[in-house]
Amino acid sequence: MTYKKYPDEKTVNGYIEKKKPLNIAIPFDENEPVLLSLLDDSFEHHILLSHFGVNPNYIDRYYRIVTDEESAEGTFVCPADYRGIKDRQKRIIRFYNDGFTAISSVLSEIGYFSDIRIPKRYRPL
Repeated sequence: MTYKKYPDEKTVNGYIEKKKPLNIAIPFDENEPVLLSLLDDSFEHHILLSHFGVNPNYIDRYYRIVTDEESAEGTFVCPADYRGIKDRQKRIIRFYNDGFTAISSVLSEIGYFSDIRIPKRYRPL
């Protein structure tokens, strides 16, 4: 995975060393970079996207999490065309599983071994 960090790599790496709260956007497209910033620098994910010149309307192309050393809370909604899966329930389950895997991978790579919490409204039925 590749990462883009706001305001810059050195600053964000310092935040990571201190286990500061981070705002992270993980793209569905694994060829796109993961976007990170200190939570105070990008209060919301659409702001995080705009820091990198990504259209904020593309917010639903990302798994979005806010994390610190204790927990990672995710917010994301399964797009109707996700992976071309027509069955709604199967699509949501695949989306949720893919998201959990992507989030776990990113957190592990940056050294945040936080509990992943995904609110009920974002989970499969």
